[in-house]
Amino acid sequence: MSPALLVLALFLLAAFALGLLARRGRDMNLEQWTVGGRGFGTIFVFLLMAGEIYTTFTFLGGSGWAYGRGAPAFYILCYGAIAYTISYFLLPLIWRHAVREKLHSQADFFVVRYRSRGMGLVVSLVSVVALVPYLVLQLKGLGIIVSETSYGVISIPVAVWLSTAVLVVYVVVSGVHGSAWTATLKDIMILGVVVGLGIYLPLHYQGGYRAMFEAIERAKPGFLTLPAQGMSTSWFVSTVLLSALGFYTWPHSFGSVYTAKNEQVFRRNAVFMPLYQLVLLFVFFIGFSALLVVPGLKGADVDLSLLEISKRTFAPGMVGLIGAAGLLTALVPGSMILMTAATILAKNVWAALVPTDDRRTVLIARGLVPVIALVAVGFALTSGETLVPLLLMGYNFVTQLLPALVLALPDRPVVGRGAALAGIVAGEATVAWISLSGITLAKVFPSWPHAITDLNIGIVALIVNVLVLTVVAMLTRGAKARPAAAVPARG
Repeated sequence: MSPALLVLALFLLAAFALGLLARRGRDMNLEQWTVGGRGFGTIFVFLLMAGEIYTTFTFLGGSGWAYGRGAPAFYILCYGAIAYTISYFLLPLIWRHAVREKLHSQADFFVVRYRSRGMGLVVSLVSVVALVPYLVLQLKGLGIIVSETSYGVISIPVAVWLSTAVLVVYVVVSGVHGSAWTATLKDIMILGVVVGLGIYLPLHYQGGYRAMFEAIERAKPGFLTLPAQGMSTSWFVSTVLLSALGFYTWPHSFGSVYTAKNEQVFRRNAVFMPLYQLVLLFVFFIGFSALLVVPGLKGADVDLSLLEISKRTFAPGMVGLIGAAGLLTALVPGSMILMTAATILAKNVWAALVPTDDRRTVLIARGLVPVIALVAVGFALTSGETLVPLLLMGYNFVTQLLPALVLALPDRPVVGRGAALAGIVAGEATVAWISLSGITLAKVFPSWPHAITDLNIGIVALIVNVLVLTVVAMLTRGAKARPAAAVPARG
C-alpha cells in the first residue's frame, strides 16, 4: 500500500472510531439517530452545519471552477455570508416549531404546518430529488480523492464503490452523532490543509499572489472578469441570490437545526459563520495556482486540479494527508444526506402510506440507506458533470420550497395548502422542463437582453412559483390552513 493510501486508511479508521464512540451508551431510536436527542450546543451545531457546507464541492469543486471558469467561481464566496444573515432570523423560528411538534424531517414541518400529509409526500419527493445530485457530488468527490491518492492504482469506479460501501456502514452505525463528532476532525483538517495550500502554492510557484494574478492575466486575458454574456453579471447575481435563498431549504440542514438544544445556538453561529467564508479564498488560490502549474485540464478533469498540483508538489505521505481532508469533507455531508433522504422516505412516504411506530420507522430508514446509495452510485458513474453544476442543479429544485416554508412560519400559515402546493409544483415543473429539454431563455427569446436571458433558471422557476402561489391564494382566499397542531407529524 502506498504511503498516501495508508494515511487515507488511517483517517478513515479514525472517523469510524469517532462514529462508534459517538453512539456509545445511546439507544439509536429515531430521535437519537436523526436529531441527536435535540441536545447539541453551539459548537456541535456549528460544526455540523459547517460540515454540510464545506464539502467536496468546496474542496475539489471550488478549486476546479477557479481553474476552469475564473471569475464566475467567485459566486461561491458571496452567497454564504448572505445566507448566514438570513439564518439569524429564520432558523430560530423553524426550531421552535420542531421542538413543539417533535419533528424529525423537513417534510414533517410541512405536514404539521399545512395539516396535510399530501403536502408531506410532495415535499418528500422534492427533497429526495434535490438530494440525489448533492449525494452524487460527494460520491464523485470521494472517488476522485481515493483514485488520485492511490496514484491511479485504484480506478475511479472502484473507488466510488469502495467509498460508498464505507459511507453506508458509517451512516447505519452512527447516525447524526457520528457526523457531528467527525465534523470536528474534518474542520481541523480542512482549515489546515486548504489554508496551508492556499498560502504555500502561490508563494512556491509564482512568488506571491500579485505575481500569480498577473501571470493568469497574461496567459488568459479577461479570465478574472465576468464575461459579457452567459455567466455574466446577471447570471452571477441571480445565482448568488438563488443559493442564498435556498441555503437552508436543504432537507439535511433541517436535520441540523432540529439537533440544537436552544434557539440562541443559531444566533451565535450567524455571527461567526461568515468568517468561515474566508477559507474559500484559499480554495480559489489553489485553483489559480494549479492553472499555471498543471495547465490543460478540460471538462470534468478540472476537479482534479487541487490533487494534481498536490501530487506534483509534495511527497506521497503529504498527498495522503491532503486526500484525508478531502475524504472527511465528503464523509460528513454525505452521511447527513444519506441519513436525511432515508428518514424522509421512511417517515414521510412509507409511514404515511403504511402507518407504523418509530421503532420500525428507524429500521426502515436504515434499510433504505444502501438503496439510496446505489441509486447515487449509478448517477456518479455515468454523469460527466463537474461538481459545481451538480450542486446548482440541486439548488434549482430545493429552493422551490422556500415560499411555502416562509409563509408557514407564523402561528397561522399565511396561505392555504392548495396555494402553497400549487407554487411548489409550478416551480419544480419549470425546473424539470428547462433542465430536461435543454431549452434556455436565450434560445426562446434570442432578441432579449442578456441581463434577462442569462438569469439562473432556478430564479426563473422561483418567480413562476411565487406568481402561481399568489394567483391560487387570491382565488382561494378564505381557505387558509387552520392551526397546524391538529395534525401530528408521525406516520
